[in-house]
Amino acid sequence: MATSASASLSKAIKQQYMELPQGDKVQAMYIWVDGTGEGLRCKTRTLDFEPKSIEDLPEWNFDGSSTYQAEGSNSDMYLIPAAMFRDPFRRDPNKLVLCEVQKYNRKPAETNLRITCKKMMEMVADQHPWFGMEQEYTILGTDGHPFGWPSNGFPGPQGPYYCGVGADKAYGRDIVEAHYRACLYAGVNIGGTNAEVMPAQWEFQIGPCEGIDMGDHLWAARFILHRVCEDFGVVASFDPKPIPGNWNGAGCHTNFSTKEMREDGGLKAIEDAIEKLGKRHEYHIRAYDPKGGLDNARRLTGRHETSNIHEFSAGVANRGASIRIPRSVGQEKRGYFEDRRPSANCDPYGVTEALIRTCLLNEEGEEPTDY
Repeated sequence: MATSASASLSKAIKQQYMELPQGDKVQAMYIWVDGTGEGLRCKTRTLDFEPKSIEDLPEWNFDGSSTYQAEGSNSDMYLIPAAMFRDPFRRDPNKLVLCEVQKYNRKPAETNLRITCKKMMEMVADQHPWFGMEQEYTILGTDGHPFGWPSNGFPGPQGPYYCGVGADKAYGRDIVEAHYRACLYAGVNIGGTNAEVMPAQWEFQIGPCEGIDMGDHLWAARFILHRVCEDFGVVASFDPKPIPGNWNGAGCHTNFSTKEMREDGGLKAIEDAIEKLGKRHEYHIRAYDPKGGLDNARRLTGRHETSNIHEFSAGVANRGASIRIPRSVGQEKRGYFEDRRPSANCDPYGVTEALIRTCLLNEEGEEPTDY
């Protein structure tokens, strides 16, 4: 299987240098979403102190013409620190800094969906919206071939791999374990992990998170996964249908609730929200992948535990529906619901914002309201 040349470099030699003292300096790695809406970029600066909050971190800039975000003739873009985590690669006191991107005129970049998401979250803060997102991904070699698959064929059909144990069922668990521990160290709110239906496909869950934290923590977890895979010489793919044919795609199922839904009798609020979602299906499909629904069209076929992209459906414990109400929620008459439509490469800011707009701000029609 093809792995990167960097993976063959001696990690033991690198570790000799990583153990050198760094004095009173701190390395802060600034991370941002590039112009594709799904790729991540990063660069590091030295600080003379350990930042204790976002307010301590300076703004920075970068060349947007090299990240699909600007033209070369006017390429300066601004990095605005938005969320800070411990750095599991360089360790304390070093930091990971998730940033918003602004253009030269201080307006948000096209793929900076955080700024409007944060505004929506502030508008409904009194309803305490909670989210939990189930991020599926596929481990690939650098040649794009799924990790552990035969070079000239396919593994056995799906069935034994979901939550599987054993060398013939779980492909790449070292990466999963490393990512999990790195997220815990960083302070990312990771809820769990499991092997998925297709071999070399895995899932981790982020949440429950309230408001804007959902997007911040999922993007941080994705960055950490990319870096872990880089160390192992493989690639983490969030493509919603990496292998065509009779293989499961990859989604990012989004669980959502409000304070009212979580309290006694909250099932009524859940059903009301689902009714609103049913009237705005196309708007949500456009918001649920970075290509306006084109990526998800390969995944949402009505097969392989998905709904049909052209139809809205809801049901209790139904994994073939757009919206699933967990059986325990149906029995207890309170809790949350799961929107199974978002693709693995969705922007969590866009997904959570869309849910807030439709379910809590009662927006209708195919376009978001400008507040």
